[in-house]
Amino acid sequence: MMTNLIVWHDGSCPLCRREIALMRRLDRRGAITFVDATSADDVSCPIDRADLLSRFHASEDGRLLSGAAAFAAMWRQIPVLRPLGLAARAPLVLAMLERGYVAFLRIRPRLQRLVAREETA
Repeated sequence: MMTNLIVWHDGSCPLCRREIALMRRLDRRGAITFVDATSADDVSCPIDRADLLSRFHASEDGRLLSGAAAFAAMWRQIPVLRPLGLAARAPLVLAMLERGYVAFLRIRPRLQRLVAREETA
């Protein structure tokens, strides 16, 4: 069964652009609709744009997910990452992934600056 999955990403973030480019390459079936949440013509934005950009968000069959749950939904649509996405259906696994995601959010600004510098070098 094909899932309807929309993933919103921050197109102004160099780190996010790299990650989404990789996910697009891995999504050979075209199962995911990727939406740049910074685009003025994005009418699909389900919540306040600032909130949408503060964490990773996806809509799986109409259900809005954020953080690790959104990543897991995306991984389930990509064959090579599907086992990790399925494992994240277990509450303990998802909780551990969410803790890692929250830790990542704390260092994200520094990583963004590093990637931006790398792109301009």
